[in-house]
Amino acid sequence: MIYIESKSFDPHFNLAMEQYVFDDMDRSEGYFLLWQNANTIVVGKNQNTIAEINQDFVEKNHVNVVRRLSGGGAVYHDMGNLNFTVIVSKQNNMGDFDFTRFCLLVVGALKRLGVTAEVNGRNDITIDGKKFSGNSQYMKQGRIMHHGCILYDSDLSKVAQSLKVSKDKIASKGINQ
Repeated sequence: MIYIESKSFDPHFNLAMEQYVFDDMDRSEGYFLLWQNANTIVVGKNQNTIAEINQDFVEKNHVNVVRRLSGGGAVYHDMGNLNFTVIVSKQNNMGDFDFTRFCLLVVGALKRLGVTAEVNGRNDITIDGKKFSGNSQYMKQGRIMHHGCILYDSDLSKVAQSLKVSKDKIASKGINQ
């Protein structure tokens, strides 16, 4: 597997890099990318951006808004967030959108650091029942891109103010209001 680390904090560059690696680099290789974005909301390919973001806060605070290739929910990135991408060719034994296989890579790495994490639901990774990583996937022409964000020191007030999260989603994640 080839390791690529982006030194850019520009979400436009980082998402373009993901797509370039996915579409144009040697398909016989696997790739692991690490990257960070400065103050950014990344929306899934099928989301209504206006319904997902707090436009006034985004404009006043110069938050980037970009769209990724994969589906899933909107996420807030800042320098307290580490993003990872795994790009591989689909193997015969891989089902469609197998999140667990990729999420277990993060769980295993954290275990080696002494942190107990687990995969919950379809695409979340939690510690002590608290979500710190959301994950999404994109497939095309026999390739899989799995990417996720690892929240470790983000400004949670900016996360809350940037995104419009429905009460149904908050309730489904087990947070009482």
